[in-house]
Amino acid sequence: MFPEILSFGDKGFGDELLRGTQYTLLIASCAFLLGIALGLLGAAAKLYGGPVARFIGGLYTTIIRSVPELVLILILYFAGTRGINSLLGLAGIEPIEVNATLAAILVLGVVQGAYHTEVFRAAIKAVPQGQIEAGRAFGMGRFLIFWRIIGPAMLPNAIPGLSNLWLIVIKDTALVAVVGNVELLSITASAAAFTKKYMLFYLTTALIYLAITLISSYFIAVLERRFRRGQTRLA
Repeated sequence: MFPEILSFGDKGFGDELLRGTQYTLLIASCAFLLGIALGLLGAAAKLYGGPVARFIGGLYTTIIRSVPELVLILILYFAGTRGINSLLGLAGIEPIEVNATLAAILVLGVVQGAYHTEVFRAAIKAVPQGQIEAGRAFGMGRFLIFWRIIGPAMLPNAIPGLSNLWLIVIKDTALVAVVGNVELLSITASAAAFTKKYMLFYLTTALIYLAITLISSYFIAVLERRFRRGQTRLA
């Protein structure tokens, strides 16, 4: 029998858990998209940039990938908040309270960007050089070569890595609870503490994360099959 405490309405915490799941998906989706944008910039800097751009790109990926995510979240959140308020103070503006959801998206996006950089860099390097040279021979510029040749060719190679990063950012959203953000784990912790039914709520939350993972894996597999149409499959 379904526990009444997990039902929707005044008697259960189903509404709260659903809201937490929605916040988790919102934070994860926005952070993932920000990570893609930073990853493309980082990959371009490391592959096609000058010495300074390559150094900055290498320093960014090295630091982010070397420090645990929780430590990075704490550093970026508190240092970023203090930095913003310091700049506002210099301009004579009163300090502001940074929105926890926006801060979580930015922090996780910066972390994701370092890993996206390496995924895109490897995927771009896997594109046959002859295809790129053919584009140049037809007079294509850098942007057109990327849009018409590199992008479509590297995407099938990038999907497995991107899918892993999507599943990782789903789980990493639980870490932002330490900075006061409201998401699935923080709501679960509050509900468990209020009702003293810790095992019930944490098992329910684990099942929600599992359901998100299984659904995501299904759609990722469909997406990968679509983009790999026409490619020769290895035995």
